[in-house]
Amino acid sequence: MDEKTISYSRSQISYVMMPNEANAAGNVHGGEIMKMMDTAAYVVARKHSRCNVVTARVDELEFHHPIYVGELVTCKAELVFVGRSSMEIHVTVLVEDLNCDMSTRTALTAYFTMIALDDEGRPTEVPRLIVETEDERANFEKGRERYEAHKKRRKKRK
Repeated sequence: MDEKTISYSRSQISYVMMPNEANAAGNVHGGEIMKMMDTAAYVVARKHSRCNVVTARVDELEFHHPIYVGELVTCKAELVFVGRSSMEIHVTVLVEDLNCDMSTRTALTAYFTMIALDDEGRPTEVPRLIVETEDERANFEKGRERYEAHKKRRKKRK
């Protein structure tokens, strides 16, 4: 099985928010943004694994700022941790007001865990992750800790 770097599958997707994605006050629905984040995570996991993937878990979803109709939303996603068939992707949502030269702000962040599936829909092994920098290594270790904590909680429920 090949190994791949984090930069190999790093992706970003941008959208302009429209009225049909918001409430009457012009605030974009959180579910709309979560769907965009899930799509960005899917792209990263699919590119890394080169097979079908599904969302297994979303952790630490934090809304930092509201998003309004007309703003540009960019979802940046990159792998943090890779297990045997699971991949943890960190997604950051940046927002920019296109009516002025304001700085970009971080509106949301979350960790998405995606599972790679074979043609029969069973979990399948994915390429190992090559970490190249100290930041990537630190993020990988934090991802491993989250992975192990989830495994322990799952065992307790059984």
